[in-house]
Amino acid sequence: MNRICKLLNIQYPIIQGGMIWCSGWKLASAVSNAGGLGVIGAGSMYPDVLREHIRKTKQATEKPFGVNVPLLYPQTEEIMQIIIDEGVKIVITSAGNPKIWTKQLQEKGIKVIHVISNSKFAVKADEAGADAIVAEGFEAGGHNGREETTSLVLTPLVRSLTSKPVIVAGGIGTGRGILAAMVLGADAVQIGSRFVASEEASAHINFKNEIIKAEEGSTKLALKKLVPVRLLKNSFYSEVEKIENIGATREELAELLGKGRAKKGMFEGDIENGELEIGQVSALINEIKPVKSIIEDLILEYRTAKQQINHIRYDF
Repeated sequence: MNRICKLLNIQYPIIQGGMIWCSGWKLASAVSNAGGLGVIGAGSMYPDVLREHIRKTKQATEKPFGVNVPLLYPQTEEIMQIIIDEGVKIVITSAGNPKIWTKQLQEKGIKVIHVISNSKFAVKADEAGADAIVAEGFEAGGHNGREETTSLVLTPLVRSLTSKPVIVAGGIGTGRGILAAMVLGADAVQIGSRFVASEEASAHINFKNEIIKAEEGSTKLALKKLVPVRLLKNSFYSEVEKIENIGATREELAELLGKGRAKKGMFEGDIENGELEIGQVSALINEIKPVKSIIEDLILEYRTAKQQINHIRYDF
């Protein structure tokens, strides 16, 4: 049996990304009900809102689900206490030191998965005792690694450094992509962008429509001096690019970003002035579908691709 499926008690080794403003209870429960691991994105939720989403997820599914917690956010302690109190069994931590929370959560019977973007942090996650590690490549949406290491390179690097289960994220939104990740040494995949363009995602329809219109080159990494993030090109991105090209400081970038820019774009639907975080794989996403259909498509394409490869006769 697949190690991640066994660890998390799920049917398919597909983890839904915990994306801010997109990953509420409807998406998380739909992914879990379809056989993957649904994940609530706590990064855009006040503690009381997170509690509500956890409770609604428990009402909507009897399957396992998790909560993603970016450790750089304020109120982390309160967030973690709610997770413990509400009986959540899986936590995915990111953007911070895994040593701070891993053991504390595991002592409460919670499985802890940590997200990294380079091999150095993979070692730290391993040493911290994480139950599994998400290796997130440069292709991914949202916050990204300064090293700009792609999933194709990061996956075997991390695989060589740990015996823990490795979950690959970044650039995966098809069944063939899942198979490729497995061949590179992954035990599972984490998929974000494909699930943003689902009926159940809490993203605004304007944002979803921009995703399905995206083409190769429609996204770029920006705000490198602040927090590297992959964005769809729009008026806000153009402003960022302009001041970055003339050497804007970290402070100037923070002032331009301001507060609520991600909410404005992804949740409220201001597609010109908002921050639209999405991965390169958006170029392969052409329609908005129910989560159940998305996962069925992924599994069918994975199995078909695997069967096709088994019939290839290599001549070298």
